[in-house]
Amino acid sequence: MLSSMKLKALVIAGAVLTVTACESTNPYTGESQTSKSTTGALIGAAAGAAIGVASSSKSDRGKGALIGAASGATLGGGIGYYMDSQAKKLEQELRATGISVTQSGNNIILNMPNSLTFDVDQTELSNTAKRALFNVAKVVNEYDETNINILGYTDSSGSDAYNLRLSEVRANQVDKFLVSNKVKSTRINSVGKGEANPIASNSTAAGRAQNRRVEIILSPMAK
Repeated sequence: MLSSMKLKALVIAGAVLTVTACESTNPYTGESQTSKSTTGALIGAAAGAAIGVASSSKSDRGKGALIGAASGATLGGGIGYYMDSQAKKLEQELRATGISVTQSGNNIILNMPNSLTFDVDQTELSNTAKRALFNVAKVVNEYDETNINILGYTDSSGSDAYNLRLSEVRANQVDKFLVSNKVKSTRINSVGKGEANPIASNSTAAGRAQNRRVEIILSPMAK
């Protein structure tokens, strides 16, 4: 009975995934990527099936798994679809700015190179950055069920304390600009990371330039 129930749950999950699955091309990398609604549906189906079994009587566990898998896939796919839609809107708004939009699970990562946001050792946002962030604010105000984490980073030049402080101020500048454009402050968390998490080597000028950046990470709010 248990193996039959599991099989039925997987069939339902597979059917839902067939409907929700799609692929898109990342305009910055040219790579094909599977829609996050597919990933969300898969996770939701598995969790829903388990809950359905646990909450059903022994004789109805097969039916409970089927119902749980279907409802879980719908919920999980809904979150993924919501984040997919937000990412596509951001790609459209930021296509010509040099800010990359990537997805990791149900998170959306906006990478803002320092060359577009701040001059060397400066903490005032450039006009280019303001125009881009105005578009970011417009999208996140439309998709208001996401949390916004702003992370400031520097290269390894200078002292640790100086770089940490500089990264904090820069992250806060982005925070303030979004709030000034009607993004609720309760959704935002800004943090300076200093020299942490380099994405390139600090031994070259080109690598240091990549490490000087602000990342905005959007994630779905917990329900």
